[in-house]
Amino acid sequence: MHVLPALVAAVLVSQAATLATSIYLHRTLSHRALTMRPGLALGFRGLVWITTGIVPRDWVAVHRRHHATSDTVADPHSPVVLGFWRVQLGNVALYRRAIRDGVTVRRYARDLQPDGLDRALFDHSLVGLSIGIGILCLLLGWQTGLLAAALHTVIYLATSAAINAVGHSFGRRPYPNLATNNQWLALLSAGEGLHNNHHAAPTSARFALDPGQVDPSWWLIKMFLRFRLAAVRHDEVKLKQAA
Repeated sequence: MHVLPALVAAVLVSQAATLATSIYLHRTLSHRALTMRPGLALGFRGLVWITTGIVPRDWVAVHRRHHATSDTVADPHSPVVLGFWRVQLGNVALYRRAIRDGVTVRRYARDLQPDGLDRALFDHSLVGLSIGIGILCLLLGWQTGLLAAALHTVIYLATSAAINAVGHSFGRRPYPNLATNNQWLALLSAGEGLHNNHHAAPTSARFALDPGQVDPSWWLIKMFLRFRLAAVRHDEVKLKQAA
């Protein structure tokens, strides 16, 4: 077993998964801030499947509910209501509880009905994760591959939880909502740490709204725009006054 290659692989896979989550699940599906050509969307769909096992409509439903009920008792993962550590350490359980409540997915993801590919592939989380782990084991050897997969899981889940926990607890609030901006977190989370900006302009494909802010996902989105693989919903940022 080689620890350093496993760690490097885990960081790379986690960053790929975080980019896919931010660009595809968040900006494209949840808020329709971005539209992709079918081939590009399918590529992101597959990447999410083998790196996270997330069913897109489940993630989208929980996130849309978060925006609709932000930092109230109906918010599925608000540290303001539940406390910082419960969200940071229990984010996965909070997501699962919302997904399984029989209401959230049906109400907030009505536009994302499962298609043939979902039924055959993408609704089967364990299959996707098994493929992803198998690829790591083939590339790195089974011991190093399994370690890389375990480290990736920890990194990805901790980063995702921090977006919800840190992003509603600590940082700057230049716009009138309870989410916060943390540039250090944005660098680790493909721009998601600019959470106050996002709540201020949820339909913007770009999260960096002020000088000096960095949104790594936007760099990749700009490349897609240049090659006409995607289009943004608004050329100008549309601010809203409430979270």
